[in-house]
Amino acid sequence: MPPTRESAVLTVANIREETGRILFHEREQIFSLPETDARAGISGRLREALERKTPVKAVLDPRRGIVQGITPAAEKEAGEFERSRTLLDKPGKTVSVNVAEIDPTRFNVVDLTLKSPIFKLCTKIVPSYTKAKEIFDFCAQQSCNLGIPTTVTPCIPFQYVRDGCYARAHKMRWIIEQRYGYCCEKVFSFANQNNDELSVRADKWGGCCVNWWYHVAPLIRVQIKISTFSFVIALVVDPSMFDKPVMLSSWLTAQENAACGAHAKVSMYSIQPGSAYTPANYAGTAFTTDPSYTATDATLIAYKNLTTC
Repeated sequence: MPPTRESAVLTVANIREETGRILFHEREQIFSLPETDARAGISGRLREALERKTPVKAVLDPRRGIVQGITPAAEKEAGEFERSRTLLDKPGKTVSVNVAEIDPTRFNVVDLTLKSPIFKLCTKIVPSYTKAKEIFDFCAQQSCNLGIPTTVTPCIPFQYVRDGCYARAHKMRWIIEQRYGYCCEKVFSFANQNNDELSVRADKWGGCCVNWWYHVAPLIRVQIKISTFSFVIALVVDPSMFDKPVMLSSWLTAQENAACGAHAKVSMYSIQPGSAYTPANYAGTAFTTDPSYTATDATLIAYKNLTTC
């Protein structure tokens, strides 16, 4: 199960007045204020941090999705946080999307609908679906829940989908680029309009509902050959949600599970270089990086023994 207490230095992405939802850049999970006497004080400190764009020391209850406490980050903690927060240079565009209107026969085809300039940064794409499935299966075999030694360390906690997608995606990016030698972009989905939320059912990990304000996974371009036809499609590698690489449209659609949220809707998506790590603003137009994989590995280790439901 998720822990009942977690402490971290975070930055506030947004406070939703209507629903009282609290969003942090460094967490995909959506949080709420506690129904206690501390509520007003926590709310005030969060608002101040949002206005000043300063990091805070947050005490969270991921199991209930509650912010238990907020204090200013100590000078040393704030300094270390800022020094490690390197922004992505020249991020790609973030695009509004209506998932219900996607035509999957066209949407997933690279250079037809998907014409991201990011694709020009790397040309060594995955040569076949068979190789894409091999990559997916290898990533999935690095899961912490299997109870066996993994080839890659630390293991990847696919079994804990409430949070940590950014770390899982970054470790898989390392695998795809370093072990297999292929291009790897990242795709971010956002619920950053009105009261939108990304809502999924964790069918692989107990069946409970999980809600996020953003999600991220590796995106690979794969050469497909059918008879005399040849084209490139965008597939997403996300073992936390699927048992095989899936088309980008399928990945987005899965995050609009109305049974798991009254406001289930993908507002936007964004294809970024593989070096992108977490969002750096609520609009999804700026991103942090983790070139040393320090934050990545720390998160993977912290979530190693957690489960979703």
